Amino acid sequence: MKMLNVSSSPHVRENTSTRNIMMDVCIAMLPTAAYGVVQFGINSLLVIIITVLAAVAAEFLWEKGMKKPITIGDFSAVVTGMILALNMPPEIPLWIPALGAVFAIIIAKQMFGGLGQNWMNPALAGRCFLIISCAKFMNNFTSPAIGFDSTTGATPLAVMKTAWKAGESATANVDLMQLFIGRIPGTIGEVSAIALLVGAAYLLWRKVITWQIPVIYIATVAVFVFIFGEHSVNYVLAQVLSGGLIFGAFFMATDYVSTPITPKGQIIYAIFIGFLTGLFRLFGTGAEGVSYSIIIGNMVSPLIESATIPVAFGREGKKK
Repeated sequence: MKMLNVSSSPHVRENTSTRNIMMDVCIAMLPTAAYGVVQFGINSLLVIIITVLAAVAAEFLWEKGMKKPITIGDFSAVVTGMILALNMPPEIPLWIPALGAVFAIIIAKQMFGGLGQNWMNPALAGRCFLIISCAKFMNNFTSPAIGFDSTTGATPLAVMKTAWKAGESATANVDLMQLFIGRIPGTIGEVSAIALLVGAAYLLWRKVITWQIPVIYIATVAVFVFIFGEHSVNYVLAQVLSGGLIFGAFFMATDYVSTPITPKGQIIYAIFIGFLTGLFRLFGTGAEGVSYSIIIGNMVSPLIESATIPVAFGREGKKK
C-alpha cells in the first residue's frame, strides 16, 4: 500500500531561496563592477570591498547585540553593500561609503525588523543619506580612467542640463557610443550601459526580475524628457544611457520588498517613478533624480498596492 504524505498548505514549493536570489543579483552586478574597476582604478575596488564588509559587519553586530538570528548568510547585506558601492564616485574617501553602509543596514533595514519589513530600499536610503551629509564628496566625478582617455569633470547629464538651460544643443558635446560603452565620468557602477544590460539580461534569464517595472520606468522617462526637454532621438537616448537610470531600473526599482506585488500596481509604480525622474532631471536643482524618485516610489508603494489588489472571487467590488 502506497503511503500518502499529509501536510498543511502551502503545497506548491520552489527551490528558490532568498540566498539564491541575492547571489544572482550579486552575479548580475559583477560585469558593471568589473568595468568600473578597470575604468577608474584600484580605489574603486577598495570602495566595493569596504562597503560590502561594512554592510555585512553592521548586520552581524546588530543582530548579535539584539540577540536575533544571524542572517548574513542570506547575502542580502552583500547586495546592499554592492549596490551602495556601485553608486559611489570612484575617488571617494573609504570611510564615507562605509558610513553609508552602516546607515543602510541599521537605520533603513534592521530598525524596521530586517529583510522583508523595511519600507524602502536600504542601499538607496544610504546613498540619499550620503548625498545630503557628504555632498562635496558625492558629487566629485573627476577620476581619470585607466587604459584609455576619458572625459573628466561634469557628468554627461550635467553637461546636457547646462546646455539645455542655456538654449543650446544638449547633445552637442555628448557621444552616444561613449555613453553606451562607459568611457565617461560617473559613479563606479552606472557608467557602462552595456555592462549593466548584460547583468539585467542575466536577472531576466534567471527570472529574478520581470521586465515590466524596468522597461515601463525607462520608457516613461524617455517620453517625459522628449516632451518637456529637447525633441530629438539623440537627446532621449543620451538621457536613457546617462546617469543611474539603467542601474536603478533593473537593480533598485525591482526590489521585492519595497515595490508593489500586484501587476497593475507595478505598472502604476513604474510610471510614477519615471515621471518623478524626468521631473527631477529637467526641472530639479541636480542633474540626476533616480535615487530620490525610487525612494518616494517606495513610500507610496503600499498605497498603490492596496488600491490595486484584485477583488476576491465571489466578493462584491464595492460596498453598497
